[in-house]
Amino acid sequence: MDNNQTLTPDQETALLATLKTRFEKNMNRHAGLDWAKVQARLEAHPGKLWSLHLMEETGGEPDVVGHDDKTGEYLFYDCAPESPKGRRSFCYDRAAWESRKEFKPADNAVDMAASMGIELLDEAEYRALQTLGKFDLKTSSWVKTPADIRKLGGAVFCDRRYDKVFYYHNGAESYYAARGFRGKVRV
Repeated sequence: MDNNQTLTPDQETALLATLKTRFEKNMNRHAGLDWAKVQARLEAHPGKLWSLHLMEETGGEPDVVGHDDKTGEYLFYDCAPESPKGRRSFCYDRAAWESRKEFKPADNAVDMAASMGIELLDEAEYRALQTLGKFDLKTSSWVKTPADIRKLGGAVFCDRRYDKVFYYHNGAESYYAARGFRGKVRV
């Protein structure tokens, strides 16, 4: 990842245009929200724009999925139909990566998310996303793993099969070409 964390004016303009087009095309994800207010919030938080840029670059197709009335923040999730291509074939976290003696993946989901300034979706957020469309029909996504499961060496992931959302477990050190992770960012 590029650690510059500042978009050029052209990158910012292109990203905002992409996000606006996606926002307008998928109003079911954010009924009642106004793009002008979202854009004003984005422009006031350039660090969040950088995170959204990285979500976009890695294939996440971020979109607004909600608004927090208490904080005024807009909530963006990865809304790509399948787990983002640029974030697949990773084990769950740094400890899992370090535990592999051979055939280590290029990275791990938790560290990559942190480097992007985003967080992994948890199970409830993943299930909420699935109410907005049908995601991960061919792939799966790591989700934030409860500490008690992680302490025992496991990690959890979700997908959608047979028109149902499934919540599974695996060893945290495992990685597969069809498993990535979805993230969120609050702006």
